[in-house]
Amino acid sequence: MQKINHILTLFIVLTIVACGGNESTISSILAEGNMENIRAKKKELSAQHKELEGQMALLDSAIAANTENANLPLVTTLQTKVEEFYHFVELQGDVTTKQNLLIYPEAAGTLLRVHVQESQRVKKGQLLGTIDNGGLESQLIQMKTQLELAKTTFERQQRLWDQKIGSEIQYLQSKTNYEAQKNAVDQMQRQLEKFYVRAPFSGIIDDVIKDQGTVVSPGPGSEIFRIVNLSNMYIEVLVPESYITSVLLGKDVKVFFPILGKSLDAKVKETGNYINPNNRSFTVRIPVPNQNGMIKPNLTAKVKINDYYSEQAVLIPQSVISENAEGEQYVYVVRGVQGDKTATAQRAIITTGKTQDGKVEILSGINSNENIILEGARSVKDGQQVKILND
Repeated sequence: MQKINHILTLFIVLTIVACGGNESTISSILAEGNMENIRAKKKELSAQHKELEGQMALLDSAIAANTENANLPLVTTLQTKVEEFYHFVELQGDVTTKQNLLIYPEAAGTLLRVHVQESQRVKKGQLLGTIDNGGLESQLIQMKTQLELAKTTFERQQRLWDQKIGSEIQYLQSKTNYEAQKNAVDQMQRQLEKFYVRAPFSGIIDDVIKDQGTVVSPGPGSEIFRIVNLSNMYIEVLVPESYITSVLLGKDVKVFFPILGKSLDAKVKETGNYINPNNRSFTVRIPVPNQNGMIKPNLTAKVKINDYYSEQAVLIPQSVISENAEGEQYVYVVRGVQGDKTATAQRAIITTGKTQDGKVEILSGINSNENIILEGARSVKDGQQVKILND
């Protein structure tokens, strides 16, 4: 625009100068009174006038064109392309473990000794506490002595019987006595084992609830220890029933623990086979590794479960999509881009799919390698000329 103004100014100055120079020539011709010279000069000036009118028309056209472009809406564009698209359903769950157990005594008595401390790692079957057995151990020793005698008697009678010596009734009585004594010892051992509290699985002693010297007995309120296995953790999530065909075994999961500021990748290991009628959801379990022991039961986790994937999807920003009175969604694309970066905006009715992280999958309406309007999309109209700012 500035360049055209300079040209116009220069043109006017030259015209004025030229007219000033002709003024003295015209005066001298008129003073001579020669009609032929006067007609010749008029013809010359008439030709110059027509030439100047043509040049003025060209300048007016240039000014008008430049002014029109200056008033065009300014926009930026984005070229669509085909890319992979992963959609995730975002939910919240709690960390839990099937091995989180309160240990109760199986027999009544005084807790003579606690063999472990809180936060101590233990193995399955390890002795945790001992309860006073009330003399059952002494009885077991006597019963084992009687068992040895019964065993010896039975073995002698069996040898005699094999040699056809002695009566059958003596052999059978010794055998019955030995077996009965053996069963009695086994039963006493099982009874005595109830006074020894052992770890049901490998894990960590989370809490020692009862102190040494406390009288304990089976039943609620008499728990002695809490044991937790932090290596077998999983997240339990309630998933709406609408995702029952898309949230399946083996689906990828992104897990984030807000309290820990930690993220990890996992997969769906279990899906429930029951729809809860109260909230119309089913249960999904996601195992999580816990090498450093920082993940605890009941810890809140945010999970993103992959429920959809497209290998070739056209994605556009959700912010550029508008909706008309009929409820149709549309965007503007640019057509016929000129060398001066001007183009025509055209409305394209689209069908959208899923949305993820501010991007929308386009199912129909636009294809790859099309230029859609980003900035300025809300201020243009269908068929309007626009000026593209970006390259």
